[in-house]
Amino acid sequence: MPDEARGRHAVLSRLRAVPGIRALSAYRRAWLVRDLTAGVVLTTLLVPQGMAYAELAGLPAITGLYTTILCLLGYAVCGPSRILVLGPDSSLGPMIAATVLPLVASGGDADRAVALASMLALMVAAIMILASVAKLGFIADLISKPTMIGYMNGLALTILIGQLPKLLGFKVDADNLIGECVGLVEKIADGAVVPAAAAVGVGGILLVLVVQRWLPKVPAVLVMVVLAITAVAVLDLGGHGVDLVGELPEGFPPFTVPDIRASDLVPLFGGALGIALVSLADTISNASAFAARGGQEVQGNQEMAAVGAANLAAGLFQGFPVSASGSRTAVAERAGARSQLTGVVGAALIVLMLVLAPGIFRNLPQPALAAVVITASLSLADLPGTVRLWRQRRTEFLLSVAAFLGVALLGVLEGIAIAVALSVLNVFRRAWWPYNTVLGRVQGLEGYHDIRSHPQAEQLPGLVIHRFDAPLFFANAKAFRDEIRRLARTTPKPRWIVIAAEPMTDVDTTASDVLEELDLELNAEHIHLVFAELKDPVRRKIERYELTRTIDPRHFFPTVEAAVAAFRRASPLDDA
Repeated sequence: MPDEARGRHAVLSRLRAVPGIRALSAYRRAWLVRDLTAGVVLTTLLVPQGMAYAELAGLPAITGLYTTILCLLGYAVCGPSRILVLGPDSSLGPMIAATVLPLVASGGDADRAVALASMLALMVAAIMILASVAKLGFIADLISKPTMIGYMNGLALTILIGQLPKLLGFKVDADNLIGECVGLVEKIADGAVVPAAAAVGVGGILLVLVVQRWLPKVPAVLVMVVLAITAVAVLDLGGHGVDLVGELPEGFPPFTVPDIRASDLVPLFGGALGIALVSLADTISNASAFAARGGQEVQGNQEMAAVGAANLAAGLFQGFPVSASGSRTAVAERAGARSQLTGVVGAALIVLMLVLAPGIFRNLPQPALAAVVITASLSLADLPGTVRLWRQRRTEFLLSVAAFLGVALLGVLEGIAIAVALSVLNVFRRAWWPYNTVLGRVQGLEGYHDIRSHPQAEQLPGLVIHRFDAPLFFANAKAFRDEIRRLARTTPKPRWIVIAAEPMTDVDTTASDVLEELDLELNAEHIHLVFAELKDPVRRKIERYELTRTIDPRHFFPTVEAAVAAFRRASPLDDA
């Protein structure tokens, strides 16, 4: 019996480790009505957006509903955030299309596209889960905010231009943004615009924007969709050239393992890496924002595992990759959501709709779906953020512009690679050429200060205090050496060059060799290289590198003041 009891206890402990089980055990009855109400409200947004984002990804509209159902259920079981809502996302749609559509035959085999998108979701799931196990949540920081702003601005423009033909009632065949722009202008000039489609699409955009601005509690997308369906029925818009969604398949999707070719795996994996990175960054930022409001803490690695579980569930039921949605989470929060039961209710209502009333959206105009996507794309763009970068830091503005051009000119997958590369290069740029300066004493201020900010700062003859604001490593060691050589040639000639080394958090072996050569060179000119405020771990590395054979061990001081006092004692005549 004791063994059985221990076994049951172990099983219960494992179950309690599952976030969904843990949340269920702590669920409060008072939350039930609010969660049910929020689930109903959320569903009014989930359905049209799910269908619209599926078509944005180049997939049948029904797959957006399948994806929505499964990812909501998957996250409800594994997700640590109380009200975060996952689902098809406007930022991922173009990435999915850019990965999947080139692999689909020119005839446009919808079943093959769905299989490829499902495998893409499974790959994203595997990447997320493995990254979670390896505790690689910091990877979300590989994209800096300026490059993310530029990437999202480029994505917003790409989505906008790509959806305008559907909004206006015609199609454009092009492989890039410039080709789409040229095709769009040519079609409009040729009179290809369908007036009824343009009226539905443009009117839908205006209606959504007005309702969101002046009646934020009203579900703007639902209002627009209902009015568009009503207009089709009353005005026979289908007979006036407006494309309709048509009848949706009935029932719940079957469990399906995607059947693809071995040659598809490599290109799919490349797309999955980019999608996983964007999805992770989006999920962590949204989870952090909503957790802060509710007094929760974000568990980055657990969020990765939960997003992986949501993508796994979607990929096994004809779905595609998903991410967190700030707009849908905000809707759930405003509607009173208290737990993931809100998402479960939304998933259940979509299943009921597919089983009991699959034809409810058959008269939904395609331009209305384009309007949903375009209004969502407008929220991706951050023009005020771009202007702020221009005003505050031009180098980061240029990074943002470069990321924007990468997406706009090369494509969304190439754009995310460029965004990551620019972010990483910017980090190395700051380490390669860090800020460095000479310090002096300023009357009325304690310590030693930058002479660029305080030109009146006093310096002792024969003493130069230099600060190098970065770790010393292979990429910047020679720049450090060249700056010290320049200081050694100044007039009057220094006898001590004191390195204010508090910002110097590391010294690698390459830098160690450079320091040894530099110290020998300075010693030959009767100049001492002195360190102050060097951190203990860095000092131990210097000792391990045996640098103290050339650098006098007595020339390491705990503070700059101590180094200056030692210089004064060594050079008493200079103070006279």
